[in-house]
Amino acid sequence: MEKSKCPFHGSTTKPNIGTQNKDWWPNQLNIDILRQHDRKSNPMAEYNYKEDVKKLDLSAVKKDLSQMMKDSQDWWPADYGHYGPFFIRMTWHAAGTYRNGDGRGGAATGAQRFAPLNSWPDNGNLDKARRLLWPIKEKYGNLLSWADLLVLAGNVAIEDMGGPNHGTVLGREDIWHPEKDIYWGSEDKWLGDNRYKDTRQSLENPLAAVQMGLIYVNPEGPNGQPDPELSAQDVRETFKRMAMNDEETVALVAGGHTFGKAHGAGDAELVGPEPEGSPIEEMGLGWKSSHGDGMGVHTITSGLEGPWTTNPTKWDMGFLNLLLKYEWECKKSPAGAWQWHPIDCSEEDMVPQVDGSDEKVLPMMTTADMSLKKDPIYRKICDRFKDNPEDFGEAFAKAWFKLLHRDMGPRTNYIAGDFKDVEYIWQDPTPKGNIIPKDMEKQIRSEISGSDLSVKEMIETSWASASTFRASDNRGGANGARIRLSPQKEWQVNQPKQLNRVLKIYEMIASKYNASVADVIILGGAVGIEMSCGVEVPTATGRGDATQELTDIDSFNLLKPKACGFRNYSEKEFAVSPEEILLDKAQLLGLNPVELTLIVGGMRSMGISISGDGLWTEGKLDNSWFKILLSMDVAWNPKGYNSYEARDRKSGKIIRTASRTDLVFGSNSELRAIAEVYAQDDNNDKFINDFILAWNKVMNADRFDLRNN
Repeated sequence: MEKSKCPFHGSTTKPNIGTQNKDWWPNQLNIDILRQHDRKSNPMAEYNYKEDVKKLDLSAVKKDLSQMMKDSQDWWPADYGHYGPFFIRMTWHAAGTYRNGDGRGGAATGAQRFAPLNSWPDNGNLDKARRLLWPIKEKYGNLLSWADLLVLAGNVAIEDMGGPNHGTVLGREDIWHPEKDIYWGSEDKWLGDNRYKDTRQSLENPLAAVQMGLIYVNPEGPNGQPDPELSAQDVRETFKRMAMNDEETVALVAGGHTFGKAHGAGDAELVGPEPEGSPIEEMGLGWKSSHGDGMGVHTITSGLEGPWTTNPTKWDMGFLNLLLKYEWECKKSPAGAWQWHPIDCSEEDMVPQVDGSDEKVLPMMTTADMSLKKDPIYRKICDRFKDNPEDFGEAFAKAWFKLLHRDMGPRTNYIAGDFKDVEYIWQDPTPKGNIIPKDMEKQIRSEISGSDLSVKEMIETSWASASTFRASDNRGGANGARIRLSPQKEWQVNQPKQLNRVLKIYEMIASKYNASVADVIILGGAVGIEMSCGVEVPTATGRGDATQELTDIDSFNLLKPKACGFRNYSEKEFAVSPEEILLDKAQLLGLNPVELTLIVGGMRSMGISISGDGLWTEGKLDNSWFKILLSMDVAWNPKGYNSYEARDRKSGKIIRTASRTDLVFGSNSELRAIAEVYAQDDNNDKFINDFILAWNKVMNADRFDLRNN
């Protein structure tokens, strides 16, 4: 079969910046992942956007957006005289990078403005959509972040074209440089596909997209092969990893493709480089095409060409009606991409050309669209939606709202907007808790310290509960005490037998004082630290307890740590090193290199190590663990995967063992520099106080009520 063309090229700029550390030492642990979003690169570092966005006149913004969408510009004309479909695609692609494997991607940061997303093949010509939005951003300034605007524009477009919509949550804060910590795949060329093992379901975790540079699936079919049945496998697996079930998938595809058209009007070789690879005079724009004038009817974007429905700027049942009405044949677009056209299409189903002329063109479908008709499960849903338009509209509105807001976390993190007063299970609902009065908190602490729980049990339970938090999509954390529920109570890393014993005591105390178990768990950790060092640990109460009915077991299982360097736990040997897994987890917790060092050093000093490695101290919170780590009285040697032993330099006797996540704080020059600070004789008190601050950062990571007030 002839290989289809693709209108995308690699970067044309290769600046000579000299030989770097990573060139000399490619295997060196890079801890830059913990330095993302440095305040020094943020021109709005002192600005409280979450507070000021409440002042935004949302109705005025929506009115301006609606007017702008019908004001076609000569430099990039609107298809059918309306930019609505263009902005829906922009919003979809801003949010559609979300994957539930690690919670990264999504629309919450405005990352589409930066590489690699701004230059992904699947985001072709969306640079123009963002330029069209600039006058709106310029007008409303600090009161409207780019992240919120990229989402709001798509929702206004849907409303303006008569579609169903459940509104927009505002409060997303912009980032100011690329999120280099996100792993998009190992391929070194666009549309590379080295992310599968044996089947289409063995896609590398945590990835969701099928090829490098795509948002979800290849519209032509797997690797450009027009096989609808095989494409259905890609669609199902990818949307599952975007946290969508089959009904949500059909609703999103059918609803999204109710609007607009695909662009592949000519030879793909006539399209220039992406924004990041374009010459400086293009001022950040890319994909300049020399096919005709490169715009309007001459536009080349995906390589596919044609509209999906007869009325591309109107919400209707056109997509499902046409998909199910006709038999379809596979042909090549002018750009050489595989697509499908209806056989014996009637005149009434032909579509006006985008420039408003009298010319009529055939509707088209992608191979991914055809998979909805060929796959028996998808087909059944399509038939039901076709016969029940209101159900289809509601399903689309719900799935679309989920797509745009999945990475914002619980509703307690919602700041402002025009969203419906509805709570969904994917928002991880948790009842609001009560602030515990100080005198009662003192009594609870006394009950905990008077129990037969050890410091180790208290610390491990608090950490196991709070450390499920992911800053990537604001899921997990201590609020809700879901460690009491399935699946978390069964996770081996949480030591179920020990956990059950601790929870019985905590639940009894919580019941006695009418407190939440979630708060008692955190208070227990504070008591453990105090018993270990004698320094008071402040706490914030007010957490609630979630229920099993409002806990999605499958979804929460994605938060399960298969390895936790903080606790020296690993289920198996992984392709990446334990210290790299530790850095990834630390970044998801929002920790910087200093906080990472503090928490690992403090946990080990208090005896936290499931594997038993790294236990060298008397179990007190002090800087002795760092002192022993940096001592020259031993020589370290490997004894197996992630396990090392230290022999006394004089006697040759084995006197201690360690894991890689222990030794990295002595072997990595950057982490060692931090460890040396805390190992100094004059910094023991500083270590204890700094550890408590870092500890509480994790314990309160999911307290959006504290953060947003």
